Amino acid sequence: MTTYSPDIPPTGPSDEFPATLSIDYVDTERNRLAVFFRIFMIIPITIVIGMVGGSFANYYDQSYTSFGDYTAGSVALLFMPILLMIVFRQKYPRWWFDFNFELLKFSTRVGAYMGLLTDEYPSTDEEQGVHLTLEYPDATKLNRWLPLVKWFLAIPHYIVLSLLFMVAFVLLILGWLAIIFTGKFPRGIHNFIVGLTRWTIRVEAYAVLLTTDKYPPFSLD
Repeated sequence: MTTYSPDIPPTGPSDEFPATLSIDYVDTERNRLAVFFRIFMIIPITIVIGMVGGSFANYYDQSYTSFGDYTAGSVALLFMPILLMIVFRQKYPRWWFDFNFELLKFSTRVGAYMGLLTDEYPSTDEEQGVHLTLEYPDATKLNRWLPLVKWFLAIPHYIVLSLLFMVAFVLLILGWLAIIFTGKFPRGIHNFIVGLTRWTIRVEAYAVLLTTDKYPPFSLD
């Protein structure tokens, strides 16, 4: 039976950011066969998420697919309509937020599975061991012109994250080998990958989903 140890992020200034993520750590021995063939097992669910315009909102997708944070279709779906509504109407429809949020949670579960953080096949609607929160914004309190430049202001994050993605890719290979030979995924690698994913999601909330004007912290916490 699989048991999990809840992932509790360290406390700090980043706790105040209106987007959080924790992913439970698997305490029991991992399924080595499933991990060995993970790259093939992930194909069906990636097809599903691709068909609904999913944005893989974490480092796994950049490491494996080289799409960057978003495909062109995802940018058009998630970013442009919200930008136009905030700039011209100062509105962020709840139904559009709910759709983006559910898609973000789904893609994060897929990323967690692809990144070897869990052996539980990603659900399209259940939380599983991936706990993600994103605050719904009051559009009238958002700066209506800031969305036009947020992508530019986030460039320092893109640079730092790109370097950390390369580190994470190497760690993921080491973690894969560790599971194959020992049956355990090192807790340190788990924490680093979760922290990197958390950081990326906060940048996404700021620069793409446009749910906050608060600048993301440069932190894995």
